[in-house]
Amino acid sequence: MNHKGLDRMALERLTNAFTETFNDNDLDAMMSYFADAGAVYDQHDGVVAEGLVAIRAAFQPQFDGEYGAMRFAVEDLFIDPEQGKTMIRWLCSFDTKRGRAGWRGLDILHFNAVGKITTKLTYAKAKVLKLDAVEA
Repeated sequence: MNHKGLDRMALERLTNAFTETFNDNDLDAMMSYFADAGAVYDQHDGVVAEGLVAIRAAFQPQFDGEYGAMRFAVEDLFIDPEQGKTMIRWLCSFDTKRGRAGWRGLDILHFNAVGKITTKLTYAKAKVLKLDAVEA
């Protein structure tokens, strides 16, 4: 158990369950993992969303399907119970006009003592990563 009150198993469970909300396309469930006060989402493009309203707005287009059907496959997970942090490496795949495409990235998640995300830092690895609405 760490000073934040979460052990390795709890952090693993929270991180995997949070990630699965993206695959379930459940914005409300995803938002329920964030702390009510002071939550921050630092996006892959450097834009920072602070607070639940801004974080929800940042994710809304993705959950509305504006980028096509997206799926996150977990490739690796690092857990630091002493600091209450996890780092999850994933492969995001989605449909384009030319077929299935994707990129690799990672999220660093900071959890508070009750298991809510206070900070989500996202990093992406791609030749070009610009998510604009995909025309049907």
